[in-house]
Amino acid sequence: MAEYVGAIDQGTTSTRFMIFDHGGKVVGVDQKEHEQIYPKPGWVEHDPAEIWTRTNEVVEGALKKAGITAADLAAVGITNQRETTVVWDRKTGKAIHNALVWQDTRTQGVVDELSKDGGQDRFRAKAGLPLATYFSGTKIKWLLDNVDGARKKADAGDLLFGNIDTWVIWNLTGGTEGGGVHVTDVSNASRTMLMNLETLDWDEELLTAFGVPRSMLPAIKPSSEVYGNAKGPLNGIPVAGDLGDQQAATFGQAAFDVGDAKNTYGTGCFMLLNTGTDMVPSKSGLLTTVGWKLGDQPAVYCLEGSIAITGALVQWLRDNLGLIAASPDVEALAATVEDNGGIYFVPAFSGLFAPYWRGDARGAIVGMTRYVNKGHFARATLEATAWQTREVLDAMEADSGVKLKELKVDGGMVYNDLLMQFQADVLQVPVIRPKVAETTALGAAYAAGLAVGFWGSTDDLRENWGKDAAWEPRMDEAKVAAEYRQWKKAVTRTFDWIE
Repeated sequence: MAEYVGAIDQGTTSTRFMIFDHGGKVVGVDQKEHEQIYPKPGWVEHDPAEIWTRTNEVVEGALKKAGITAADLAAVGITNQRETTVVWDRKTGKAIHNALVWQDTRTQGVVDELSKDGGQDRFRAKAGLPLATYFSGTKIKWLLDNVDGARKKADAGDLLFGNIDTWVIWNLTGGTEGGGVHVTDVSNASRTMLMNLETLDWDEELLTAFGVPRSMLPAIKPSSEVYGNAKGPLNGIPVAGDLGDQQAATFGQAAFDVGDAKNTYGTGCFMLLNTGTDMVPSKSGLLTTVGWKLGDQPAVYCLEGSIAITGALVQWLRDNLGLIAASPDVEALAATVEDNGGIYFVPAFSGLFAPYWRGDARGAIVGMTRYVNKGHFARATLEATAWQTREVLDAMEADSGVKLKELKVDGGMVYNDLLMQFQADVLQVPVIRPKVAETTALGAAYAAGLAVGFWGSTDDLRENWGKDAAWEPRMDEAKVAAEYRQWKKAVTRTFDWIE
């Protein structure tokens, strides 16, 4: 009997393959970065072919490191950077253009045009989302309108669309070699702005508004179901789980009860609150999104606060400014000073996401004096993550009426003790890190394992969750309130930059 489950975790900056045992323990992992392509200011692209190459490489690498073969896996799950959009030729299997990454802002013109009739919330009742460059629908429209011959080929039924989960699953199950399964799950489909949250199907009104032919779109499936069998390095293994990365992290945190919340610290920051089978419309700038759907069970919904730039800001310090040699170095540099020296860094590189949804905003550093040094830059970089999370939490409590008692956290930045302590301080609630902090891959593995009976129920998954570390609030509430006011003031300085 197979002893393990695998998960392909295709993220914004890298691809990983992780192998877990029945207890949720990591037994093998391999990871490789891929190129970030910036053709113009605000444009962000990935090469889909490179992502698929990296996927095969890390699968082989992790199996080798774990000392096992594909036959030792009961199933494989997929989790992915959401909204990142690929359009490819169904006959050749080649993308017609680089993938447009979720951070890409080139579609602001599409957003402005569609907003003229009904405003930014024109489709919120159906899709749960405001009109923004973030989501896939505007990106598909841009590709069809701007790549030579694309719309004609789409209308002829020759093009396929997918977020990265769909691209990976299609290739993983055979692609043009035969058997390529063209599917997505409800969690990823809910990020396209083309799916109706109630029917969990593509919506004709939305497809017409965005000019997307239905023939391009993948079939929408549950998050936990056997979609097909893999070819290549995972030959014969059931592909049985699919979750957008933030929903996967929520699932991996065992946040199965209404009111459970988690925050993932990755390229961006994403806080999700489980609202059960009820869709809670947001009045505070959050997203209503599908969390997951297990087989024929009802879908679970979440409120989400999406922040575009958090870990990416640390990478910016490293790659663009050269202030640090490696991302973990930011903590030591920040620790060389006692505070932020009076500066606030609002990283609106892709505009502002939740709770503002301001495509006209751009990044700003405010409060500069001659006193400020690179340590203060590092400190303000980390604090930006915590303050943005505080704004999302305030919105979430306003929408849900639930006062958060604690926050479960995961992702690469949760090993930064300085940031985690500051996060607990500004939220004034305990922050808790689980034993397996890479819960995104774990959630995808759980979904796949449930589909094939490797785990019997979500109760098995609850038993796997364990606390690794916790941070209690230490900062005086009055000091937090004063600094929060300054942060809010700094945010307003980013508005209306793009005319």
